[in-house]
Amino acid sequence: MTTFEKILSNPKLYTTNTETLGECKIASPVRSREFIAGDERILITENANILDALREKMKGNAPSFEMAGAHKKIFHDPAWSRVAIVTAGGLCPGLNHVIKGLVEILTFDYGIKTIYGIRYGYAGLIPHFGYEPIMLNADYVDTIHECGGTMLGSSRGHQDTNELVDTLARMNINLLFCIGGDGSLRCAGDIADECKQRNLAISVVGIPKTIDNDLKFIGRSFGFETAVGEASPIIQAAHTEAKGTFNGIGLVKLMGRDSGFITAYATLSNPVVNFCLIPELEFDIDGPNGLLKALERRFQSGKDHAIIVIAEGAGQRHIIDIKKEKKDKSGNILKKDIGEYLKQRIEDHFNEIKVETSVKYFDPSYAIRSVPAKGTDAIRCYLLARNAVHAAMAGRTNCVVGNLGEWYTIVPIKLATIERQKINLNSDLWRAVIDATRQAIYFSGGVNNSNVAP
Repeated sequence: MTTFEKILSNPKLYTTNTETLGECKIASPVRSREFIAGDERILITENANILDALREKMKGNAPSFEMAGAHKKIFHDPAWSRVAIVTAGGLCPGLNHVIKGLVEILTFDYGIKTIYGIRYGYAGLIPHFGYEPIMLNADYVDTIHECGGTMLGSSRGHQDTNELVDTLARMNINLLFCIGGDGSLRCAGDIADECKQRNLAISVVGIPKTIDNDLKFIGRSFGFETAVGEASPIIQAAHTEAKGTFNGIGLVKLMGRDSGFITAYATLSNPVVNFCLIPELEFDIDGPNGLLKALERRFQSGKDHAIIVIAEGAGQRHIIDIKKEKKDKSGNILKKDIGEYLKQRIEDHFNEIKVETSVKYFDPSYAIRSVPAKGTDAIRCYLLARNAVHAAMAGRTNCVVGNLGEWYTIVPIKLATIERQKINLNSDLWRAVIDATRQAIYFSGGVNNSNVAP
């Protein structure tokens, strides 16, 4: 069942409409702005065929999201507003940019003075951990964007929703911003649901943080472009090492537990790669059409080096591990180290057939995710933060800010976390990867000196 079929099969559960806390009656203090109308919406997809099919099934109404932006009338009174900001899950380029953006928009646009930075993720809202919040203001966050990571700290793991809401109520918080991935956003959704059950007028708004770019309906996630950019010199280093020795093999493992977007885009950004392996792709290691034979064919074609870029979640079925499957504190299955495994298999194979090779293995994952956001990625952080504040002040809740093309939208958390976004192996993106690497030729065996990659 596709994502759209899930939405159509259960429109009450998977509505595209945003929850609101009530009517907006307070004049916004935001000045010199063009306010959006409350009924402005953005179509989910621009694909004409999909739109026609959806209109037919939905009796003429194509699915759309509320447009994000400043409202002329708002729900929360800035003079009485108290804010909490949480960063949760793994690190990602741009976290400090988002925190800075939230604080500055809250301060300069709405004049809100009480802004708490919650330490170490949702654990900072649980009293027994004893993490004291930080009072944030524009001066405090002035230069945090120059550093990677998050100035608030982060953590993984489930926390009791009732305790989280108890703390928010005790602190008189009415605006909660959660910067996190699918697990963190689901937790934010649980908080919003519990607030609704208790009739607490708390806006819970998420800013999507996933370096893997694997959330639905939120467009390009912040940190992704920086990760692709940081991966390029690593791939170049692997290429240099591989060319420095006869039959050299450069093996680079990049982030991507279930989705291979970083690996695919990094391959296209520095097209010296000969094999791009992602979680969405089933590939063999042994056998006539396996990776080992494909490497043999490349060397037999007259090439004296090869570059392999693999996502951390790729090829997991090949690793035999008698130990019990392990999960991190967020419930994510811990992936086995496909890079180390593949390095050993390649070395053993070529030793066995008595062919000289030298494998250089690069794993830059933590180095990549801990840098500050750069270029348009940093701009995206600010725009997401800005639109998250406008949505929260207008009483929107249980939602996350995304972008479709040049527009920013408000997406219900249940839709953003409905399933992981993955690469379609029939898409133009993946076909471009196949064209750039020519790996299909090596795997299939149709190699000659005129049709191999450089």
